[in-house]
Amino acid sequence: MLKVTSSRDVANEGFNSSVHLKNAAAQGESRNYDDFMIVDVDAHHYETEAFSEIADYIDDPVLRREAKFQGMARGGIASMDGSYQEMTGRITRYPERRGEKVPPQPHRDITLMYRWMDALRVDVACMFPTPMLNIVTCPRIEVEVALARAYNRWLCDNILESENGRLKSMLYLPFNDPAACIDIVEKFGSRKGVIGFMVVATHYRSVHDNAYMKLYSMLQERNLPLAFHAAYTWSDKQLSLTNRFMAVHALGFTWHNMLHMTNWLVNGMPERFPKLKIIWIESGLAWVPFLMQRLDNEFMMRSSDAPLLKRIPSDYMREMYYTSQPMEMVNNPKALEVTFEMINAKTQLLYSSDYPHWDMDLPSTIYDLPFLDEQAKRDILGGNAQRLFNLETTLAPGKHERRAQRGVKAAAG
Repeated sequence: MLKVTSSRDVANEGFNSSVHLKNAAAQGESRNYDDFMIVDVDAHHYETEAFSEIADYIDDPVLRREAKFQGMARGGIASMDGSYQEMTGRITRYPERRGEKVPPQPHRDITLMYRWMDALRVDVACMFPTPMLNIVTCPRIEVEVALARAYNRWLCDNILESENGRLKSMLYLPFNDPAACIDIVEKFGSRKGVIGFMVVATHYRSVHDNAYMKLYSMLQERNLPLAFHAAYTWSDKQLSLTNRFMAVHALGFTWHNMLHMTNWLVNGMPERFPKLKIIWIESGLAWVPFLMQRLDNEFMMRSSDAPLLKRIPSDYMREMYYTSQPMEMVNNPKALEVTFEMINAKTQLLYSSDYPHWDMDLPSTIYDLPFLDEQAKRDILGGNAQRLFNLETTLAPGKHERRAQRGVKAAAG
């Protein structure tokens, strides 16, 4: 006789991020993450769930009405970008998160951010939008600018201003409009929780265009880093030749950052803005040694093509910052160790989870690397970001509670 076993009905139980990430919390306990600060430099929230609030911040009444009517989400299987992050429903946090119950205060997005952060033992997280990162490819530049302004105002007013300092952001710059970028830095550069500004890499304006020089100068003067957040677009002429998401994702997230870094270096931006801190986000790491070798080799043969550079390109690259996710954990640990050495990972690598995406990395991705000593692990997981962004030492309330309980037990024992 067939034995019938009971199974959990997750839908009826209700989704909860803390339960969903219980294994991550167990990792944090076993690795003593409570003993040091962890900063996540690339974390996402789904602003589409608050898009009606964000749309109210659009100044132009025509665009505001259009945004409320159309919403902010990707299309289906026949659309240009499709919907691939959910892995056809296997990543349950995507569909279930919308129904997650939260208290009336604080803002829903703050509560949801804290829940996953506490599970991963992350103390401070840099928030980015998710679907809105695709507006960089919108053919209507005025729409990109309007949405960027609205999102940045909403985020500052409703999230960053009203929480206890654990949430930060590098605000979105509508790179297709240099004047709008300058205006956004002027208006938001000093707002609470703003630790820099971010450009989405899938744009088609050269980073060395003279129209951006004032922007770079402003960021340098204010000691605010500039980040290039990688992305992909199937509308790119070359990437449109791929026919699987795996292919466009693997190439797209590296290609666009490689292109902008190359132009940044060859046109002497590190010499023109030597104190401007540059961050490359969500490209993994394997592409960096490749580009170092290619550009160094070209430069040694054709240094006249990059007359502003006083050193080889890789010297400047080792002074830039890189986020860890998605770190290539292939069966070649020596290659990863060499990559860490080549990019000065002990001082230049910044931990990022990319939560809640399908290819997210837990802190253990860094902490379990056998070739890192304890100090290097702690620096990459939080110390480097703390220095880069001038962050105060911040530990999550849960860490303080567990540390206090541990002290009481030690005293009693």
